[in-house]
This record gives sequence, structure tokens and C-alpha cells, in this order.
Amino acid sequence: MNNKTYRQVSQIHNAPSPHWVGDGFHVNPMFNHMVADKRTDPFLMLDYASPQYFAPNQAEPRGVGQHPHKGFETVTIAYMGEVTHRDSSGGGGTIGTGDVQWMTAGNGVIHEEFHSKTFSETGGDFEMVQLWINLPTKDKGTSAKYQHLANADIPVVALQNDTHENVGKARLIAGEFTQQTQQTQAKTTQGLGTTFTPINLWDIQLNAHAQVELAIPRTHNLLVLVRQGSVGINQVQYQAHACELVCFETEKGSQGVDYVRFITADNSVELLLMSGVPLNEPIVGYGPFVMNTEQEIHQAIMDFNAGKFGQVA
Repeated sequence: MNNKTYRQVSQIHNAPSPHWVGDGFHVNPMFNHMVADKRTDPFLMLDYASPQYFAPNQAEPRGVGQHPHKGFETVTIAYMGEVTHRDSSGGGGTIGTGDVQWMTAGNGVIHEEFHSKTFSETGGDFEMVQLWINLPTKDKGTSAKYQHLANADIPVVALQNDTHENVGKARLIAGEFTQQTQQTQAKTTQGLGTTFTPINLWDIQLNAHAQVELAIPRTHNLLVLVRQGSVGINQVQYQAHACELVCFETEKGSQGVDYVRFITADNSVELLLMSGVPLNEPIVGYGPFVMNTEQEIHQAIMDFNAGKFGQVA
């Protein structure tokens, strides 16, 4: 007897019109804490730079110059192309295909992001996600730090259906992934990134003509970005397409897990799954600062102007 409960879709959102961040990132702003029309807590913002070709550039690399952040974390995933990062905590490096840079702004940091020199000179296809993750009140004053998550180090698990067939794979950037089929015991794999609150951040790739069920804690808010292809959800009652964001209902206070069933047709599919326990704390945002009160925003501005965020070496 199947006693599983399935997480219901609340809405599927088309990508808003893209805009430029600096001169290097042409992004669709999929959601933003300043609008707050979607259930995204603890995630604040998602910018998706869908695949785009950049011609070779012999001038200075495109990107975004030095700017501050405070009170949250930025996660940048490079799917195609390369991004070079430097920040005032001493963190930095270049991420290529599949790599992730995870910057904790905490009590204040200054950073810059550009196309790498090599990518800028050779040109090519570029695809990127940048996700902002809120820090709980008790951790907003933590020291800034930087995690470089190399593609080769990120755990990958094979996805299986109930007949034990491999139907795709999940790349575990962060969080815990538990899989169980009718023929196997439950097995949990830990993602690579360290987080301040319970968060799952998984890259999902599904083969054509595949079907898989993923377990999501009921205490988590759940969002899915469709990067490529089209996918049916649950009993194919919902169909989501490339560059769309799927938002799910949440059962407040419930324990245990819900399931989401993904079904593909003649095409393979690539998804970014984001889930996390909501902080349920006040959010006051001002540009690159996200705090809990207006007073804290004013203090962040004063600290930045006083040079307390350090300097990019």
C-alpha cells in the first residue's frame, strides 16, 4: 500500500525579462526578497543567466566590479563558461564548468566577479546561476568566508526508479539526499557545501522517458528551476519548461517527508532543486545588504563607508 504524500505545486512562474548585472551577466531575475510574492524563505534571490554566446573579447573581461554585501550568502554555479572571483576575506579563484563558489558575506565583505581572462579571450557559451541565501539573525555577524566547491569533489548519486533502473543523476551541492526504492534500503548522501541552516541544493539530470520520486522534508520550502527541457510533475498534472520556476505548497510545522515525482517525455531535463527550512524572521533589504531592521541597515552603510568591510587585495 502506498502511503506516500506528494508535495503539491502552488504555481509555475515564467522567467521575467532579463537585465544586465554589470556588463557580464545577462540574467533573468527568477525571484527577489524585495518583491516577496513567492514562498522562497530562506532563499532571497535567484538570478539565472540562461545559455548565451559571448564573442571573444580582447579588452578587459566583462563582469561586476567591487561592491559590498552583508547579512547573507551568495552561491554562484557555473554551468558553462568561467567566472573569476576575489573578495576582502582573502577568498577567490576561478570556477569553470560545474564548479561552485559559496561566499558568506556575514558581517561584511567586498567582492568582484568577472568572466575569467581565458574565457574572455576565447569566448563561448555562458550559463550561470547566482542564489542568495539568508543568514539567521544569530549568524549575520559571522566572519566572511569563501568556499570553492570543485565539480570533481561534489558528490553525484545515480537516480533510480522503482524497478531499479538508472534514470538520471543528482549532484549534491549542499544538503542531505536520501533515496529508497521498493528493492533497496534507504541510503543518505551528504552534499559538499557547509550551511548555517538546513538547505538542499541539488542539480538534477533526468534521462528521456524517465520517472523518479524525490523525498523532500515537509519542514522545507521547495523551489525548482527548470534549466533545460520540459518535465511533468506528480501525475503530469503540471508541466514545466525551460527557464520556468516551480513553487510548491508547504505544510507548516509538519514532520516527515513529502515526495515529488518528475516525469520526462522525449527529452532529457536539467533542474536545480532548492529546499530549506524557512527562518521566519524579519527581512529588511537595501541593495547589497539584507538585515532584520532598518537600524541594522543604517549601521551596515556606516560600517561600509568607514572601511570596516576590508579591501580586495
